[in-house]
Amino acid sequence: MKRLLLVLLLVTAACAPVPSSAPAITVGSVGEPVPGDAAEVRAPPSSGAAVPACDATASLRPDGALPTPGAMPTGSTMERIAARGRLIAGVDQNTYLMGFRNPGTGAIEGFDVDMAREIAKALFGDPNRIQFKVLTSEQRIPALEQGEVDVVVRTMTINCERAQKVAFSSVYYQAGQRVLASRGSGITGPDSLGGRKVCATKGSSSLANVANIAAKPVVVSVANWTDCLVMLQQGQVDAVSTDDTILAGLAAQDPYTEMVGPQFTQEPYGMGIPKANEDFVRFVNGVLERIRDDGTWSTIHQRWLGVLDRNATPPAAKYRD
Repeated sequence: MKRLLLVLLLVTAACAPVPSSAPAITVGSVGEPVPGDAAEVRAPPSSGAAVPACDATASLRPDGALPTPGAMPTGSTMERIAARGRLIAGVDQNTYLMGFRNPGTGAIEGFDVDMAREIAKALFGDPNRIQFKVLTSEQRIPALEQGEVDVVVRTMTINCERAQKVAFSSVYYQAGQRVLASRGSGITGPDSLGGRKVCATKGSSSLANVANIAAKPVVVSVANWTDCLVMLQQGQVDAVSTDDTILAGLAAQDPYTEMVGPQFTQEPYGMGIPKANEDFVRFVNGVLERIRDDGTWSTIHQRWLGVLDRNATPPAAKYRD
């Protein structure tokens, strides 16, 4: 009986008239979410100071043969890393093919990740003696300057401005910037981006390159390249522009997108290393020499980036001493 009375009370309450003072209920659409740090860039990024011209891709020559794994030179940066028991490498986890977290295993994988593992292998004889520190584009240089990582292997273009702050290995991959758009968008390359919203990440050279396109696109900056893909899918930007390596990964995740137009920049990738650790720069360059010569570079490239060019060869090293 009590249960019946309770039901009657609830029905009566539900059928009661709405007070005249109650606010009207309106039905509207909820907009797609936008990444919290997304922002339109009003002017090309600038360091505020003129950067002297340099040959930034010329690195330090390897110092003879590589030492035996586990037997690093006394007093060297490599011995310090060996004593810690692991290499600390700054990588990405949001860029499919280059550095991404495998949703099935939780492991971080990709071309850059395998390159970093080759350094660990040369130090310890074990490519798994490595700790990954996930970084955004904007965090790469501060992480090196503050000694949080031994090396950054994260689609990092070598240029003179960055070379004033950190050291670079020889070029381990030659990329180039292109444009990604939805199929049928009418966008054919950088010249057709005038007035269009184009996404790039903060702290990347791609952002500055987009901001300086003569057609004058509207530049939108975000933290990660996956944010750009989501914004493109939701119609919040018209295109994404960055290195072809990164765009290939985005396109592989969404068949309704395509890369359009030619490369309009050259983006030589280098491994970033703290400025003071010149011995480690030479060691890393020795590792890169080895994997160029023994076919390891080609094997890693075919695994991750064969979709771009199955006949690619490693870029030749350039040294300044």
